[in-house]
Amino acid sequence: MVALDAFAFVFVAGLITALATGIGALPFFFFDSISDRGNVALWGFASGIMLAASLFGLVDEGLAEGTPAEIGIGMLAGVVLVVLAHEVLMDAEIDPQEYEEADFKKLVLILGVLTVHSFPEGIAVGVSFADLGLEGGTQLLGFTVPLLAVFMTLAISIHNVPEGTAISIPLRSMGVSKWKMVWWSVFSSLPQPVGAVIAFAFVRYAREFLPYGFGFAAGAMIYLVVSEFIPEALETGADLPRGGKPVLTGGIALGVLLMVPLAYL
Repeated sequence: MVALDAFAFVFVAGLITALATGIGALPFFFFDSISDRGNVALWGFASGIMLAASLFGLVDEGLAEGTPAEIGIGMLAGVVLVVLAHEVLMDAEIDPQEYEEADFKKLVLILGVLTVHSFPEGIAVGVSFADLGLEGGTQLLGFTVPLLAVFMTLAISIHNVPEGTAISIPLRSMGVSKWKMVWWSVFSSLPQPVGAVIAFAFVRYAREFLPYGFGFAAGAMIYLVVSEFIPEALETGADLPRGGKPVLTGGIALGVLLMVPLAYL
């Protein structure tokens, strides 16, 4: 039986990643806007972090727990879930300026869209805590924390900062106040601590599914990068030299170079 304090610890880790999203709104306290070049670089940086965390964190750890086939099945399931969720939810246009005036149906839709984007990241955090309290980790606040969990929590938190900036850019253009931009940035990632706890409970009580869990989180995150982050960056950088591709590539490379060494500490 897993102690409640373990669930609380994982929830706090997921909450930290959500709060990090709010940091992305802080530049607007000092600057009125961010250039297209800077925005493309941020999308690239976030994409690089996600790719590195998925490949060198989740997939690598998954292969240590199971077979390539199990990881592949998990990755496919992660992609399918995100695709199906998008088919159900993404036909609707969501105006962030309407959040506070949303009726119940609109609020449910908003929460659904946010969950599609943030839930896989929460799952990644939760799965990485599968060995919480077991030997081989580092001591933190009275818990033996797996190094993978430290890596994933840090990776998702860093990734969430530019994502918070990307969320704040349209809010700023709509005249939303600075502190509300911080709140809505955090709000967009609130499914993460919930997803972290659910994933942690699942892999602890059904340990044999752990490789599939690693693959699921990796597949969902990689798909989000390929289907959303990179296309969004290319659309934003359409008027830049060579369509912003050099800036995007540089951002991705920077994100990967930042995270890869941490994966092997």
